[in-house]
Amino acid sequence: MTHEYLAPVPAVDAAEVPEPGAVTVVVPTYNESANIRRLLRLITESVPARLPCEVVFVDDSTDDTPQVIAEAAQDCPFPVTVLHRDEPTGGLGGAVVEGMKAAASEWIVVMDGDCQHPPSLVPELVATGQRTGAGLVVASRYLPGGSRAGLAGGYRVAVSRAATWLTKALFPRRLRGISDPMSGFFAVRRADLTADTLKPLGYKILLELAVRSRPRAVAEVPFVFQERYAGESKSTAREGLRFLRHLAGLRTASPLARMIGFGLIGASGFAPNLLGLWALTALGVHYLPAEILANQLGVAWNFLLIEQLLFRDRRAHRRWWDRLGRFALLANADLVLRIPLIALFVHRFAMGALPATALALVTTFVLRFVGTEALVYLPRRGRAARRAA
Repeated sequence: MTHEYLAPVPAVDAAEVPEPGAVTVVVPTYNESANIRRLLRLITESVPARLPCEVVFVDDSTDDTPQVIAEAAQDCPFPVTVLHRDEPTGGLGGAVVEGMKAAASEWIVVMDGDCQHPPSLVPELVATGQRTGAGLVVASRYLPGGSRAGLAGGYRVAVSRAATWLTKALFPRRLRGISDPMSGFFAVRRADLTADTLKPLGYKILLELAVRSRPRAVAEVPFVFQERYAGESKSTAREGLRFLRHLAGLRTASPLARMIGFGLIGASGFAPNLLGLWALTALGVHYLPAEILANQLGVAWNFLLIEQLLFRDRRAHRRWWDRLGRFALLANADLVLRIPLIALFVHRFAMGALPATALALVTTFVLRFVGTEALVYLPRRGRAARRAA
């Protein structure tokens, strides 16, 4: 990843401006050249007169957006910086994290570059944080006085509502006090931010921040979501899938949640297993080799889901064929180990066949989960030591 830094223009003298605190406005951009001049003009009209600010654009564009920012920055009474990324790691969320790391102010305000977030609200976000002692202040469309009027069409409104309901249902404790977890407009106190713990995927960075690094105190202010000034929305079906993967990764971050997810995925593997067994026996294959072959379909199904939903952020430790081979070995060893365990429970501990089978299933499940995490997805000690060095 390469960064391109544009020289900042002179800032307003902070001593001349009575204000609650300085702010860095972080704006992630992707082909927003038509919106840049208007956005900087709106910031100029509403922010510097109330508190000193700087603007950091983190740009993943393939058009002339960086050049337009450089030209428009010459008329701004505050520093403007562009960090251009050749590799947009983490999508929009990754861009925001890059901007947060580059921020030099006490407060960081994150907003979109399409003018749907009103810059006039930036001083109020910071002032609310200063007044209440909050470390995170969210601009919410769902408070009295707020509105999602800028969402174009009933489809986007329905998707936004569904995403809000889903996230609040999955994270009721972490999102307590946040009525609009899908908001992309918020302020965070830099002292309350632990950017290194964030693992953004896609464009819902507030959700990532609230779940992984939530400040103890949170406040909200209402805002009216504006219509896009120019260009097209970046919300696509692909971004929706990334959002769902992100949700799954956040929800399964704890070992217990991963184990539950591992069990649910394993249970879902019975469907391709049984379907394959039915197809093979219908073709005349003997049931024993048919069961062995059909079990591999379940193994493949489980591997694909576990890769995408449980251990997506750990896949870089080994090559895919290495992970698949180890996972398949553990999954098939489960079958080999289960029968001796059942025999042990029945003959050594005088258990009935049914409870012995249930206990063997639980035992092999736990062993398979621990083995999968330790032997497939944890980094090798030598490699981890080399990376640390």
